[in-house]
Amino acid sequence: MTKIATRPVRLPDDQQHTANLAVRRVCAYLDEHREADPINVTVQDGGDREPLTLPREAVVLLANLLTHLGAGRAVSVVPSDAELTTQQAADMLNVSRPYLIGLLQSGQIDYRTVGTHRRILASSLLEYQRQDDTRRRAVADELTQLGQEMGMY
Repeated sequence: MTKIATRPVRLPDDQQHTANLAVRRVCAYLDEHREADPINVTVQDGGDREPLTLPREAVVLLANLLTHLGAGRAVSVVPSDAELTTQQAADMLNVSRPYLIGLLQSGQIDYRTVGTHRRILASSLLEYQRQDDTRRRAVADELTQLGQEMGMY
């Protein structure tokens, strides 16, 4: 299992525009070259240009990172097999640590104990997040439908 620091990275305001320009070019390339895998790019180091080959998935991930960074959001990359502390997991969900521990104890998120410490796989945390988002959307859709039926919208 991978243990990792989850400190997010945020671009300074003056670099967000650069990220937005880059993501447009990367996305345009991906749209135009849907079958390209791997993807060849050229990097310039000083005056020298060198070819660089990247897996398509890495370029798609780069586009996602640039999108969030360009919007001013902080971004962390966490491998799916990373083991998170309860505080790291709580920070990723934007909840308190005691609330997260309640989720763990109720069985909503898988975890293991190492001595007296709980460790949560990033993949388990992300699965919970996906399920929670789905539940929230379903409830919001139901409330919207009820509001429409009652003539409130």
